[in-house]
Parts: sequence; C-alpha cells; structure tokens
Amino acid sequence: MMHAVEIIRKKRDGERLTRAELEFLIQGYVAGEIPDYQMAAWNMAVYFQGMDPEEITNLTLIMAESGDTLDLSQILGVKVDKHSTGGVGDTTTLIVAPLVASCGVPVAKMSGRGLGHTGGTVDKLESIPGYRVELGPEEFINQVNQIGVSVVGQTGELAPADKLLYALRDVTSTVESIPLIASSIMSKKIAAGADGFVLDVKAGSGAFMKSEEDAVELAKTMVQIGTLAKRSTVALVTDMNQPLGRGIGNALEVKEAILTLQGQGPERLTELCLELSVEMLLLAGVTNNHGEARELLETNLHNGAALKKFGELIAAQGGDPRVIEDLSLLPQAQFQEDVLAPRGGYIQKLDPLEIGGTAMELGAGRETKDTIIDLAVGLELKCQVGDYVKEGDVLARIYGNKGELMPHGVARCSKAFTIGDTQPPTLPLIYRKITVKDV
Repeated sequence: MMHAVEIIRKKRDGERLTRAELEFLIQGYVAGEIPDYQMAAWNMAVYFQGMDPEEITNLTLIMAESGDTLDLSQILGVKVDKHSTGGVGDTTTLIVAPLVASCGVPVAKMSGRGLGHTGGTVDKLESIPGYRVELGPEEFINQVNQIGVSVVGQTGELAPADKLLYALRDVTSTVESIPLIASSIMSKKIAAGADGFVLDVKAGSGAFMKSEEDAVELAKTMVQIGTLAKRSTVALVTDMNQPLGRGIGNALEVKEAILTLQGQGPERLTELCLELSVEMLLLAGVTNNHGEARELLETNLHNGAALKKFGELIAAQGGDPRVIEDLSLLPQAQFQEDVLAPRGGYIQKLDPLEIGGTAMELGAGRETKDTIIDLAVGLELKCQVGDYVKEGDVLARIYGNKGELMPHGVARCSKAFTIGDTQPPTLPLIYRKITVKDV
C-alpha cells in the first residue's frame, strides 16, 4: 500500500517516481484525501530535485485526465493549438486563429480569462458587442467544421488537478519550477484535445521566464512532454523585453488585431503572428516548406481573406461582424490623456511590467477571478525601443473611464520609458526555435 509521506521522501531524496505513485498522489489530492501540507512538501521536493522527462510526462497526463477531456476527432483535418506563456500587448491569438483558418487549417481554440494586467483572450473577445464565449461541445465542433474556426472559453472542468496545484504553488513559493510549470500548461492543452501544439515561450523582463536560458529550458521540457504524449509540438522562444503590440487593454487589443488583419499592424506583432502561423501550417501538413507557408499566409493577410474569416468567426458566435470595418463599435473610454517625452533622445528601454501595471490600475485587468474589468480602458504606445523622440513628443496615449485615475496612469506609464543619447541595439523578436530534434 502506498503512503504520501513515502512518495514525498523519495522525491526529497532525488529518486524517480513511478506513474502509479504520481497517480496515487494527484488523484488523492483532487479527491481531498491528501492534505495541502503534504502536497506543499511534495511541490517543494520537486522544486529542488526536479523530475526526469518520463516523470513530467506522466504527471502531465495524469493531470490532464483528472477532469473533463475534449474529443475533437469529429473535426475534419489536423487540429493545431497555439499557446503563449503570456506577456504585455500579446494579442496573437486574435490574429493567428482567423489567419490560419483562412488557409484551411481548423482552429478549435479554448482560452481562459486573464489574471493580471489585462484580461485573457476570452475577455478581449467579449469587448466585441454580442460575442458569445460559451458554446457547448457539439456547437463548438460543428462551428469549426462549418467555418474552420472557433475561439471559446474553457468549458467543463479541464484539468482540475492543475487548478488545485497552481493555487498551492502560488502560496508556497514553488511557482518557479520548470517541471511544475510545464505540466501545468501542457495538461490543459492535452485535455483540450488538439493534435499538435505551437508554443510561444516568452523571455525577458515582462515574461515569466526572465532569461533566454530559462525560457529555452521550459520550451524544451514542453516540446518533450508533447512528443512523449504523441502530439506534434514545436516552440518558439520570443522576446518580451518590451510590449509585443502597441495596444494594451481589451478593446484596444481587439482594435489592434483588426488593424493587423487589415495589413496595418505593428511590425513586431505582425511578424510574430506570421511565424507562429507558419509553424501551425507546417504541423498541420499544409506544406513542409517554410517559404510556401509564409507566402500563403502573407497573401491571405493582404487580400482580406484573414479579415473576412475573423468576421465569420464573430458572426458565428453572435457578435457584430461590422466591427471589422467600424472600430467605433468597440467599447470607448471616456477620457484620454497623452504621455509626453520629457526630453529628446532614443527610447533605450520600454518596461513591459510598468506598461502592464498602468493598464491594470486603469481597470483593464483583474487581481482576483471575481474582479469586473473595464473593457474600454488601457493605453496605446506611440513608439518602441530604438525610436528617436523629441521633447514633447507623444510616447503613449492613456484611455480611462475614471478621471481621478488619469494623472496616476500618466505618471506610472512615463516611468516605463528610458530615454538616452545613444541608440540601443535592436532587440531580437525570435531567439530560438525548439523542435523534437533539440530534446
């Protein structure tokens, strides 16, 4: 007979745990038979001792099977999901989903609500008048078969073990463990039923992983899990030392996604969306040639096919498709105020956490899952790292609905900009691509 204390001891001493031992631990915890204090001890043992690839994969699959799983086999074609580890101004899903679907690859995407500086993808979509984020499994599958794309909120109870473990890690200082991070992310992805995954792993001051080295290690671990779980998986390690896009805030990010689908998006955001979409087309088998995939995607971005697909997605889920032509239909903030450059020079740094914090304080994000967010508020950046500005130039525009918050928003946002006399080196956008060959 197994005992939790013996399993904790084994991991504390650096020994390998069997699948049966991990099942006993995770299933017992979900059932309430193993208390928080023992699970916290096990988390700390993993934090210090790590896990081998087979252990991490077993843990991930057990967590994925701890609740509902989605069967997408009725959807025709290869279903490829995209996941980002999160950042500031990262609105890639809203662009990538219709762009990839316009090339004939089915996109069946389940997204969450966000905790932090802005809402998640689901919150952003709710800023489109009428858009329904909750569809039943049958409706979800039928829509993907009919128009090639659906983006919904998570339904049912996907990977409840992850929810419990994450809450415990948060209060026991065991969040920063690559085996625990990787199994958390991948268990939800596997439970959601896709055939393959393209992972966007952020590195930098605004990311969970601050160094490129740590982000590469996380990317390799997740690619290894996906591969061992028999899902085609690839990861791009990408930069988050400055916000990815220029819009930060829910409706503002939808606006930027639509502008990008119109071919008018910021260069870094557009480029990353194209490269993530290339990887999705390659995994789906549309082509095995990067150049051909890129050409097909660029064509659909510039001929209106991707924008039209976004309109179809909005209409299918009850939203007002006129929004793709009339951005004024999105929620509008009552107040606007500009952040001005205090001196001339080059933008040497643009701190994504200060930018995200500004949006959060204006009401664009939530501190707890019960916080009601303001979909209209946030900010738009008017420059990026490396740009030259003159004294008095507009660095950013703040949007708010509470006049008393505007002065503080301007003051906090201005702290994000470091202006100097020398032009900084150009920041890379994509550091590395990680495939099964790298693990």
